[in-house]
Amino acid sequence: MVKAIADELIAEKDYLHGERIDTVYFGGGTPSLLSSADTEFLMNTIAAHYSLSDHPEVTLESNPDDITAETTEAWRGVGINRLSIGVQSFFEEELRWMNRAHDATQALSGVQLALEKFDNITIDLIYGSPLLTDEMWKLNVEVATGLGINHLSCYALTVEEKTPLYQLIRKSNAKDIDADKQARQFLLLMQWLREKGYEHYEVSNFAKLGFRSVHNSSYWRGEKYLGVGPSAHSYNGTERRWNVANNNKYIRSIKEGNFQRESELLTNAQQLNEYIMISLRTKEGMDLKKIEKHWGIAHRKRLEQQLSAFEKRGLVHKVESKVRLTDRGMLLADGISADLFVDASAFSEP
Repeated sequence: MVKAIADELIAEKDYLHGERIDTVYFGGGTPSLLSSADTEFLMNTIAAHYSLSDHPEVTLESNPDDITAETTEAWRGVGINRLSIGVQSFFEEELRWMNRAHDATQALSGVQLALEKFDNITIDLIYGSPLLTDEMWKLNVEVATGLGINHLSCYALTVEEKTPLYQLIRKSNAKDIDADKQARQFLLLMQWLREKGYEHYEVSNFAKLGFRSVHNSSYWRGEKYLGVGPSAHSYNGTERRWNVANNNKYIRSIKEGNFQRESELLTNAQQLNEYIMISLRTKEGMDLKKIEKHWGIAHRKRLEQQLSAFEKRGLVHKVESKVRLTDRGMLLADGISADLFVDASAFSEP
């Protein structure tokens, strides 16, 4: 698999047209299980065929139970300078309920070990589960901030179909999700982290000064990116494509030089809708001047008219051409974006 990924990296080296690479992200699956030799091999392949910035952000996703003194030392040695750790919770009962591989002790010790080698760390936390009281949620946040974590990604629990948890809930063997509790815990989270000096720079992401995720921020700005490996997605500004998900099919297609992937050219309507969706999620917000420049004044005027209703409800805040979500608006980010989307018929596509 590692050889196939390296071969794809080499074959696709012109996809980004020689643009400088500011961020490398080892994510999806369990990249922390890669040997240091494999990680170094991939890093060397990238350095040899791509234009890396002087100090790129190089992130590796890891589960807490994969973190040891030896692995952190090895990761640092091959150029990893940021870790993304899937903690989810520091409570044993919650981790068992979410069917996580690590326990509460490993959640804490994994982060502590990581902090001995890395200052740029983000951890994932989940709120809104049936077991999580507001008091437990506050303790989770206090443990994370007390450890000195400079970046937090916090997500509401979602239950996907065909998972064991979905089946448990469907058969009434487990409590279902309480949307009101999720909303309350998200509002509490924003309050607590604001008081602790964290910048709420995207709906689910909070950072101390200087510790925003370069990788995720580039996505929210709509910048180009190349994804390699099974299921990986890429975007070059006008086209989105994604690789075949099956590992064996992926490896075989690389060997044969016949990449199995699907793609779509984004229409003007899709590009505008994507900008609305990702920009509204950020602290910087949506820029109506940009919409006028790229998609026309008619779309700016339409959006201004629609946004006035959200502004009256206290869900958005408009200053000159910038539109940002309020705290209550953050609760409804996806719904607000969907209401602002344009139909394909709004453009005369070629």
